[in-house]
Amino acid sequence: MSVDSETVRKIARLARIAVTDDEVPGLTEQLNGILGWIEQLGEVDTAGVEPMASVMPGSLRWRSDVVTDGGIADKVLANAPDATSGFFAVPKVIE
Repeated sequence: MSVDSETVRKIARLARIAVTDDEVPGLTEQLNGILGWIEQLGEVDTAGVEPMASVMPGSLRWRSDVVTDGGIADKVLANAPDATSGFFAVPKVIE
């Protein structure tokens, strides 16, 4: 695939990037270089390669899925301007 100057201008317009006429030839060359690398990646034989989520092997640590209050309700309510019976107290909005 090859990109011409009109395509570069269209991409710049869609991306809302201000590109001068002097910059278009350089950007055309850079985009064609990037597309060349992508075409090279398409030529790599990946038959028999398992898909992976990460290049580093690892596993997630498991923990029990238990609902708790966090055990720090007193510390959280200490930041409240007004707390009543273990809850945040807010001014009445609707009468």
